Amino acid sequence: MTEPVRLAKRLIELVSCSRREAELYIAGGWVTVDGRVVEEPQFMVSGQTVELHPDAHLIPAEPVTILFHKPSDMNACDIQINTDTQSADDHSGMHLLRQHLLKLAECTPLERNAGGLLVFTQDWRVARKLRDDAATIEQEYVVEVAGELTSDGLKLLNHGLRFNGRALPPIKVSWQNETRLRFALKGVIPGQIAHACQATGLQLLSMKRIRIGRVAMKKLPPGEWRYLTPDERF
Repeated sequence: MTEPVRLAKRLIELVSCSRREAELYIAGGWVTVDGRVVEEPQFMVSGQTVELHPDAHLIPAEPVTILFHKPSDMNACDIQINTDTQSADDHSGMHLLRQHLLKLAECTPLERNAGGLLVFTQDWRVARKLRDDAATIEQEYVVEVAGELTSDGLKLLNHGLRFNGRALPPIKVSWQNETRLRFALKGVIPGQIAHACQATGLQLLSMKRIRIGRVAMKKLPPGEWRYLTPDERF
C-alpha cells in the first residue's frame, strides 16, 4: 500500500515543479484527485489518481464578482454561496474556488424585506464604482402594490414628492400590470419607494431589484448565484 503523502508533494513528483508552484496549482483549482478538484495542498493521498489540468497556469486568479438573487423572505445570514447554489445558467465557465470567497464584500445592500439582485465582489474597482457612483447608477425595481392610486398619483411618483424633508429628483415609474409598478431611479434612499407608494394611496406589498446600472438579474433563480462575466459592466 502506498504511504500517504501531501498532495503538493505528489504533484511535485508528477510534474517536476517547485513546492510553491505545486501549492499555487492546487489552490487555483487545477488539480484533481480521482477526478475531484482538491484545493488543499496538505490533503493526504496514497493510491488515488492525481492529475494536473492540461490548461493549468500560475497566473494569479482575477478577483471575482458574484450576482445573487435574494428571495425577499431570506435573511442576510442565510445567504449561501456554494457549489450547490451556483446557477445552472452560469455561462462564465468558472467553477467555485475557496479563494473566490475570501474578502468577498457586499455592495449596494437591499432594504430589509426586499428581494432581488445582490452584488458581492473582491474587485476594488467594482466596489468603488458602486459606492462612488451610487448617485448616478440607475437601479430598477419591480414593486407589488395594493390600493387605489390617487388621480395624479403616477405623475407624482415620477416627480413631485418629498422625502425626509427634501424634494425627490425625477424618477421613472410605470405600470407593469394592474398590481405591479416598475421603478427606475438613481441614488436610492432606504424607505423612498415605500414612502412614495404610501403618499399616492398605495400599500407596498413586495419589492424586488432586477437591475443595477447595465447589469440585470435576468432569469437567475431565487436563492442562486452566478459570476459577473468580463463583458458585463455596471
